Amino acid sequence: MEQKHPLPPFTLETALEKIQMAEDAWNSQDPEKVSKAYTVDSEWRNRDTFVNGRENIVVFLQKKWEKELHYHLKKEYWAHTDNRIAVRFEYEYQTKDGSWFRAYGNENWEFDENGLMAKRYASINDLAIKEEERKFR
Repeated sequence: MEQKHPLPPFTLETALEKIQMAEDAWNSQDPEKVSKAYTVDSEWRNRDTFVNGRENIVVFLQKKWEKELHYHLKKEYWAHTDNRIAVRFEYEYQTKDGSWFRAYGNENWEFDENGLMAKRYASINDLAIKEEERKFR
């Protein structure tokens, strides 16, 4: 049986660990690695896009990181319950034309009993920034 520790029910300590693992995986910009944290039939809402299943997650992330260059993400704990975690995040990226953006948002995560994320709902807003306004380098 495929498992991704820590498993629910989450404590503050294990929720923080899960968040750091997610941040590290996303900052790797490796779609295959990121997808392994999700159930094979995981449901996502990312902005106005709905993604279902690991295979589609990989395709979505490949396209994302082809457009969002020099990607750097920071996630922060917001709240947790037994098998759910809420985070706020911000990340920066550069487009192919050289423009910089900072994205702000919130994510609600729901995990199955094996510690794999079954649902991910992300609300995200992008703000154009100047290169000298970057927080993450």
